[in-house]
Amino acid sequence: MTDLVKFVQDEFIEKKDFPKFGAGDTITVYYEIKEGEKSRTQFFRGVVLQVRGSGATKTFTIRKMSGNVGVERIFPFNLPAIQKIEMNKAGSVRRKRIFYFRELTGKKARIKEARRK
Repeated sequence: MTDLVKFVQDEFIEKKDFPKFGAGDTITVYYEIKEGEKSRTQFFRGVVLQVRGSGATKTFTIRKMSGNVGVERIFPFNLPAIQKIEMNKAGSVRRKRIFYFRELTGKKARIKEARRK
């Protein structure tokens, strides 16, 4: 049964070439929004809180500050509306899921930049 599911996922879900990123990284996601007959590209730039799942169900959560309000958005990796993902900054965190980041404000909410080659 799992072989059949894997076969269908490999055949019908198109693979997009996104950069590797994880929790603590700052990324920009460009995605298409359709309003009636018009479509436009919008971006969402923030810190990745988590990457979860595998295969067709893999998702990632991004958090950004809009004024004084924190906004989180969950994107599936295979969302057809996603046009591209840019890595802005690689962050150095010790955990895979940084939900503690929600309560931090000011200087405490900074993430140290990672040295990656």
